[in-house]
Amino acid sequence: MMRRLLLIALLIGAPSPSRAQTKPAPPTPAAAQPAKAGLDVPYTQFNLPNGLHVILHEDHRVPLVTVNVWYHVGSAREKPGRTGFAHLFEHLMFMGSAHAKYGDFDQLLESAGGTNNASTAEDRTNYYIDVPSNALDLALFLESDRMAYLLDAMSPKTVDAQRDVVKNERRQSYENAPYGMAPIEIAQLLYPKGHPYSWPTIGYMEDLSAASYQDVVDFFKMYYQPGNASLVVAGDIDVAPARAAVEKWFAEVKPGPAPVPPIDYPHPFLTDMKRKTIQDRVQLARLYLTWITPAHFEPGDAELDVVSLLLAGGKNSRLYKRLVYELQIAQDVAAFQASKILNSEYQIVVTARPGASIDKIRAVVDEEMTKIQQAPPAGREFTRAINQIESSFYDRMERVGNFGGVGDQLNGYYFAAGNPGYFKEDLSRYRALAPDDIQAIAQKWLPLNKRVELVVEPIK
Repeated sequence: MMRRLLLIALLIGAPSPSRAQTKPAPPTPAAAQPAKAGLDVPYTQFNLPNGLHVILHEDHRVPLVTVNVWYHVGSAREKPGRTGFAHLFEHLMFMGSAHAKYGDFDQLLESAGGTNNASTAEDRTNYYIDVPSNALDLALFLESDRMAYLLDAMSPKTVDAQRDVVKNERRQSYENAPYGMAPIEIAQLLYPKGHPYSWPTIGYMEDLSAASYQDVVDFFKMYYQPGNASLVVAGDIDVAPARAAVEKWFAEVKPGPAPVPPIDYPHPFLTDMKRKTIQDRVQLARLYLTWITPAHFEPGDAELDVVSLLLAGGKNSRLYKRLVYELQIAQDVAAFQASKILNSEYQIVVTARPGASIDKIRAVVDEEMTKIQQAPPAGREFTRAINQIESSFYDRMERVGNFGGVGDQLNGYYFAAGNPGYFKEDLSRYRALAPDDIQAIAQKWLPLNKRVELVVEPIK
């Protein structure tokens, strides 16, 4: 009842009561402070009795605050035959909770000048709310209410409605999108049966159809518990009042039934070349080359980011110059290390120009890969790649909220490295590299004869 009173108070702009006492006044924005140079991001962290890990970061540059929650569950926690649950819950979390009915979430935030969003990946699901700092209590109320009371408002009808939404999203983003089925085909070639990265985050249609209401409830109870989540409050806050506000709103969230166990899975490895060609309703052929590579923060992960920039990091990169400018046989080219918790994937993607040969494109890619494996990059080229990484790193630190801002990074570092303040160590991985390291890692992890090749060609 008290949470419902708060909702009404927020809607009409009246002072809001707490469960046992009057709500503390919103924190007064402190005087603006100049941004600190370097990579030291101060934070305070603590655990609530229910197991929720909380990280607070004070930054008074602008009067904004982000409330960022990571649930340590993604599609990798699903089981064969029951895929798509993690993404389904991303949708269900916006369908109302016991004290904030459907529609109130966005209405209240928009009235306060706030924004919010969420995303699902293989390893985690994250949610953020960005609001003016005087609306921190509102953001904490909404986020805590759906953590504590989502099941009170969820029904079989709600689940069925969002199940249909997710199915339609799969149709739009995969089945009927140009090149949309390529990631699904690649994962099935890349991973052994039962590996948690072998199915798509969106799930399979038949699994979404087969899921019962009780299956969905059980998934929430197991993984959407405070002991399997971490909360970051970052921005224009004072730590003591912010901590008190977090404790007020999240203390009543009940702990989960049991600790979440580690993932047991068959480890992937490629012993040879796997090739497949599919047809799609596209205008231009596209080549995908994919390798199994080291997990996030493991040795080799940073080096492969540098390889990506050498190959396709701008118009002066090796593949871009040869394929797009000189030979003019490619429309575009991309290369990236997709870092994940269990293992990563390295991928090169090239879209052919009309009439260009995929065999020719593949040959040029292999020539440039061989060059990297046979000789370290030149000093100037290597320095440019490191500078690109450092520039991108500092750009992300310029904002507190949204995806990829400091609040999201604090949560990501805690999840992947166990240290919210891993900024300096992360960038140091790249600063410590030498050109010879790049050559060695390319030799070890990117063999030309042990990879997955997928070609998507226009329907004939």
